[in-house]
Amino acid sequence: MLLKKRFLVLLTVFCFLAYAVYRLEPFVRIQMDDHQLSAILQSEKLDAEIGYQQGSTRRLRYLQIGKDSSKPLLVFIHGAPSSSAWWITMMRDSALRAETNILAIDRPGYGGSGLGRPMTSVQEQAENVAAVVRTRRHAGQKVIVHGSSYGGTVSARLAMDFPDLVDGLLLQSASMAPKEEYTYWITHPTSHWSLSWLLPSGLHTANYEKLAHQAELEDMTTEWKHIDAPTVILHGTDDWLIYPRNAYYACDKLTNAPTVIHHMVKGKEHDLLYTAPKLLKHYLHFLLDEV
Repeated sequence: MLLKKRFLVLLTVFCFLAYAVYRLEPFVRIQMDDHQLSAILQSEKLDAEIGYQQGSTRRLRYLQIGKDSSKPLLVFIHGAPSSSAWWITMMRDSALRAETNILAIDRPGYGGSGLGRPMTSVQEQAENVAAVVRTRRHAGQKVIVHGSSYGGTVSARLAMDFPDLVDGLLLQSASMAPKEEYTYWITHPTSHWSLSWLLPSGLHTANYEKLAHQAELEDMTTEWKHIDAPTVILHGTDDWLIYPRNAYYACDKLTNAPTVIHHMVKGKEHDLLYTAPKLLKHYLHFLLDEV
């Protein structure tokens, strides 16, 4: 009987560890070094430059396809935990490559931008992203910014603080309203120093960002009036991670955007990049036409 109980305990622990590895593996895999990222781009036959740019407080890594000053610059800003590699599926699109220069940026704490070193200030993140955009943008070139999840938060802050840099804005599944998101129960204990070392570096960064979300979003509440670019808000009706109320909140706050399109995607959850890619591209082309 005792041996049977021990076996069941060991089996339970093994199953838990196997499941944890299964769930964490994608977050580890997407945090690539330059060599790994280059290999992926080559396998996808994407002629992309991997570069670095010093921002206001952090050196950030970026991917860029195209340097044609006659085309708009399409900037992708990822969520958490992720990296610029998350946007490779969008970079494959021949229509987007034909019409734009594409710039995907590793946010601070992810990929090649100081992996595992969190930067919880959204304002500071926007300052660093702005430095990359200014450097990679040609004079007079129009800029469309597509931010996903917490990358949408940073994108909104970028449009608030640097309206001269943003001519069109797509906020996808974005965290925008204080307290309107799900927080995993394990986030708090694994943020403590005694357990944080167990986490992959990308999740370590994401944990610290998550616990700072409410204060950072509250700090943005009076700044929405500074966004003066055409804006599309795209959100799944069944998004259990960043609640749909975020989209309605942003609509109410965008009082000075000349165009606001609010599209709730019926039956979809958080990862619209995989479940509604055609819709994302449709609205990117809409914003390109607008500018």
